[in-house]
Amino acid sequence: MSQILDSLDNARAAAERQAWRAAYTAYGGVDASELSAGDFEHFGEAAWWSGKIDEAIRYREKAFAAYTSAGDDHGAARVALTLAWDYEGKGSFAVSNGWFASADRLLADLDESPEHARLLLTKGLGAMAQGELEAATAIFDEAYSLAKRVGSRDAQMLALSGKGRTFIIAGQIDKGLALLDEASASALCGDISAHSAGLVYCITISACQDVGDYRRAAEWTEAANSWCDTLDVTGFPGACRVHRAEAMRLRGEWSAAEAQALTACEELKDFDQMIPAAGWYEIGEIRRRRGDLAGAEEAYRVSSELGREPQPGLSLVRLAEGKAEVALAGVTRSLEEAQSPLFRLRRLPAQVEIAIAVGDLETARAAADEMEQTVDAYKIGDRRAAAFDAMVQFARGQILLAEKDWAGAIRVLRHSRDAWQGVGAPYETARVRAALGTAYRRGGDEHASTVELEGALAAFERLGAGPEAARLKELLGRTETRRTFLFTDIVDSTRLLETLGDDKWRRLLARHDELVGDAITTSGGEVVKRTGDGFFASFETPKAAIEAAVAIQRALAAEIVAPDIRIGAHAGGAFRTDSETADYGGQGVHVAARIGAAAGTGEILVSAETLDASGGGFRAAERRTETLKGVAEPVEVVAIEWR
Repeated sequence: MSQILDSLDNARAAAERQAWRAAYTAYGGVDASELSAGDFEHFGEAAWWSGKIDEAIRYREKAFAAYTSAGDDHGAARVALTLAWDYEGKGSFAVSNGWFASADRLLADLDESPEHARLLLTKGLGAMAQGELEAATAIFDEAYSLAKRVGSRDAQMLALSGKGRTFIIAGQIDKGLALLDEASASALCGDISAHSAGLVYCITISACQDVGDYRRAAEWTEAANSWCDTLDVTGFPGACRVHRAEAMRLRGEWSAAEAQALTACEELKDFDQMIPAAGWYEIGEIRRRRGDLAGAEEAYRVSSELGREPQPGLSLVRLAEGKAEVALAGVTRSLEEAQSPLFRLRRLPAQVEIAIAVGDLETARAAADEMEQTVDAYKIGDRRAAAFDAMVQFARGQILLAEKDWAGAIRVLRHSRDAWQGVGAPYETARVRAALGTAYRRGGDEHASTVELEGALAAFERLGAGPEAARLKELLGRTETRRTFLFTDIVDSTRLLETLGDDKWRRLLARHDELVGDAITTSGGEVVKRTGDGFFASFETPKAAIEAAVAIQRALAAEIVAPDIRIGAHAGGAFRTDSETADYGGQGVHVAARIGAAAGTGEILVSAETLDASGGGFRAAERRTETLKGVAEPVEVVAIEWR
C-alpha cells in the first residue's frame, strides 16, 4: 500500500508541475480504484500530452463519472467541455455536441466560475467559425470580463486570442495582431496552463501566416518551440511541429521540414484530424517542389481524406504533369467553393500560373487583380505584408512576361525578388529570379539574364528542386552530359615566334592547325573551339580521345619542322554553355584543362580513370599524382607512351 501511495503522490506532484510524461508513467503504476476524480482528470491530461489520445478520452470520461457521483458539477462541466473538444477533433461532431450540451446544462444554475468562461469561449469560437464576427467579438468580450471576475487567467488570454483572430478575419489586422501578441507574451512568461498556452500559440502563428506576416510567425514559432522544449511532452502534440515544418519549408530546410510534418501526422493520426491534414498537405508541398509528383499526390490525397482541401497543390501537380486544362479546372473549382478572402488568396497565385500556361490571360489578370485587392485589404499598418506584396508582384511579372512586356516584367519582378529575399524564402526568390532572367534575356540584356538564371539554378540545386534546376540548365544550355575532353597547347610559342618571324610562324601554325584538326575529326571528335595556340576538343569515348592524342603527336613528329605540343585529356560530366557555339563548361572540362597545363613537352597526360575507361591497348608510364589548380583533391594521372 505504501508503494501505491508513493506512486500516487509522485503522479500528483508531476501533474502539479505539468511534467506530463512523468505523470503519465506514475499514474500508470497506480491501481484505478485509488484514483479520485481529479486524478482521472490529470491522468487524462498526461495521456493527451503524451500522444495517447484514446486513453486520454477514456480517463476523462472516468473523471466525468467520478465528478458527477461526487456531486461536483463544476468539475463535471469542465471535463465535459474538454471532451467536447476531444470529440470535435476526432470528427465525431454529434458526440462533441452532446458533451457541450452536458456542460451547458450542468452550469446553468451555478454561480459564475472559470467553467462558465470556457463555455463562452466555445460559443465564441463557434460564432467565429460561422462567420458571425460581430457576435463572436461580443462573446469573447463577455468571456474576458467573466474570466477576470472569477480569476481565470487562462480564459482571459484565450478570449484575447479569439477576439484577435476575429479582428483579423474582419480585416482589422493591426488590432488583431496586437491582441495576439499580448496573449502570446502571457503564454511565454508561463502565467497560464500548458494547454491554454499551446492554443494561444497555435492561434497566433496561424493568424500571422494567414496575413503573410511570416517574420512574426517565425518569431512566435521559435518561442513556441522553446516553450514546448521546456515541457516533458512530445509537442502540442503535433500542432507545434506543423507550424515548425511550415517555417522550415519557407526557409528552404526541406528535409527537416518533412520530418517534422511526418512526426506531427504520426502523433495525431487518431485525433484532431485537421492537424495531420495540414501536416500531410505540407508534406505534399515539399515533395512537389522536389519533383516527386507521385509522392506529392499521395500526400495531398491523405490530406483530403482528413478534411483539408488539396488545392492548389494538386492542380500544380497536374500542371507539372502537362495536364494544364485539368489543373485549371481543379483550381477554378476550389476558388468557386472558397468564400474567405484569405482562403482564396492561397489559391489565386496558382490560378495565375496555370491560366498563363493555357493561354488564358484574361483569367490570369482577373486573379492577379483579386490578389491585389485582398492584399491591400489586409495591410499591416499602412504597408502590405512583404510576402503578400512579393506574391502580387510575381503574378504581375508572370503576366507581363506572357504579354512580352519585357521592361514592365523586369520592373515588377525585381521588386518581387527583393521582397522574397527580405522574407528569407530561397525557393520563392529563386522562382522569381528565373522569371527575371528570362525577362532580361528577352529584353536583350544577356549578362543580367545570366546572373539571375545562374543564381536561381544554384538555389534550386542547393534546395533539391530537381525539375526547376533541370529547366534552368536547359535554358542556360547546361544540360549535363558525359564526354571526354582534350586540350592541346604549343610549348614555348612565344620563343618560336621570335625565332621564325611572323611569316614562317603563320605557315607553321597553319600546318599545325591542319594536322591537329584532321586527327581530331578522323578519330570521331569535334573541335569545340581554338584556345590561343591550341585546341579544345570533345569525344564520345576515352578511347577515341587518346587515339586522337597519339595521332596528333605522331603527325607532328613526322614533320620536318613542327612545334612541340602538350596534350591533356579527361572524361567527366559537363554541360553545354552556349547552344549556338556548342561550347562546354563544368568540372569535367576544368579538370581536362588543368591536366593539359600539367603535361610536359611532347607529353600526352590523361587522368588514370580516363585510361582505365578506354578499354586498354595503350602503353603508359607509371602513374603519378598531380595537384591541379582549382581542383580540391589531387588527381591521379598517367602519361601515354606514343612514340
